[in-house]
Amino acid sequence: MKLTPRKTFLSLLLLLTMLFSACAPATPAATEPAPEAATPLILATTTSTQDSGLLDVLVPLFEQQSGYTVQTVAVGTGAALKMGEEGNADVLLVHAPAAEKELMNAGFGKDRYLVMHNDFILVGPAADPAGVKGIAPADAFRAFAEKGATFISRGDDSGTHKMELSFWKKTELDPKGQAWYVESGQGMGATLTIASEKGGYTLTDRATYLANKGSLNLEILVEGDATLLNVYHVITVNPEKWEKVNYEGAMAFAKFITDPATQEVIGKFGVDKFGAPLFFPDADKTDADLGLE
Repeated sequence: MKLTPRKTFLSLLLLLTMLFSACAPATPAATEPAPEAATPLILATTTSTQDSGLLDVLVPLFEQQSGYTVQTVAVGTGAALKMGEEGNADVLLVHAPAAEKELMNAGFGKDRYLVMHNDFILVGPAADPAGVKGIAPADAFRAFAEKGATFISRGDDSGTHKMELSFWKKTELDPKGQAWYVESGQGMGATLTIASEKGGYTLTDRATYLANKGSLNLEILVEGDATLLNVYHVITVNPEKWEKVNYEGAMAFAKFITDPATQEVIGKFGVDKFGAPLFFPDADKTDADLGLE
């Protein structure tokens, strides 16, 4: 039979297909699937732990030791607690003890451990137009209102914002709507930048201030008062409320951050750059030891 060009082409194509099929590697059996990657761990935390640089040290260390991949969501403590309440996070690292207890009492948190503390400070321009340097925190807030000194608030329901509001409550003053009172609605690093640019005052955690000090025209004016203590806890989200949360990963992170070796890392963080630690490890203490009960 005489082959037409089309039949010749098809015959060659068939022959080549058979040859390549014979040489190709065998397809893996269906019983040998590729290993699945570990479920990412969602850590909801405060902007202060992010902006200070602490998480840049701790998260890679945890990932290396545990094999988990961490997805960090740095928001205000109020938003972080809300994520836990709604089952949108596995573990929380936050600093608003009263609000944390509400979460635990409502059953949305399963485990809560003391991690570390630093302190809040009031910072402002060197000229200090409100004249607050060295006075008590509540008196400083009263002076801001009396003198109409520009004050930049986080305004974001963060732990820092909650602390600020507690001082306004003590003064029995409501700054809302006042021209001198500005709500940034942003994280601590951005709020410090705004305060610096506007020549205003703000309440900040010491760690974030020190980490950004080089780019700020702000000085520490009020510090050292017992009411300015800033305490952090780690909280696992309750799997009985949200069955899809990664509870095993959350507990692994909680054990990691309270482990003596990690606590030592926390205690040394910042010493080389600032001459003093930015956070003080507390896993071996109780809330009562820090005056929280």
